[in-house]
Amino acid sequence: MQQASRIPLCSGCLRAPEPLSAEFFCARCGTPFRNAFPLDAEGLCGLCRHGLRGFDAAYCFGSYDGRLREWIHLYKYGRIRTMAKPLAELLARALPRSEPFDALVPVPLHWRRRWQRGFNQSDLLARGLGRKWGIPVIRALRRLRYTVTQTALSHSARRKNVAAVFAPRRNLNSQRILLIDDVLTTGSTASACAAALHRAGADRVVLLTVARADRRLSALPTLNPEDKS
Repeated sequence: MQQASRIPLCSGCLRAPEPLSAEFFCARCGTPFRNAFPLDAEGLCGLCRHGLRGFDAAYCFGSYDGRLREWIHLYKYGRIRTMAKPLAELLARALPRSEPFDALVPVPLHWRRRWQRGFNQSDLLARGLGRKWGIPVIRALRRLRYTVTQTALSHSARRKNVAAVFAPRRNLNSQRILLIDDVLTTGSTASACAAALHRAGADRVVLLTVARADRRLSALPTLNPEDKS
């Protein structure tokens, strides 16, 4: 197991990241859009309309870009565990406190990846948030097999990669669960976790992440001059 690094941070790195803002977003998963075209009359995106999200709602603090991305990389790959505290503070800011929860559940790592990294980043975030709100953290999920990193995979390949990977450890008896992770990219991992929690009897599963991939930041396709009117 590798030891956590000690990297001095400049004042610029320590400035708090900006929260995500969007005029158009899915009412269930919170995906931001450039316009309302992808949403139906109920405000749902295509994935939510077709039941491809295992969770009932999703919240995040900001976009996985800029300073927030740097913070997460320092924490997750630089192994600066003390970053868990400010990141947990961002989690606390992202979720409306009007909804009660019975337990926080971190997304589990396979033991090999946890050994390589030295800690489960989602577990530390959940514990920090649990202490702040007085909500118990339970390890209600286990990872059945090791999977390749999701980074370079397509959306459909990500879903296949985590299919049947997670299993419940306990009966959740109609509990309201807040699922904790650091980053939401396509939602494949979170959906697989949420489905396992529902199989265990959870009444509601809400996803909370520090950041999410913002597809609006992707470059727009270049038009062929012949296509212009």
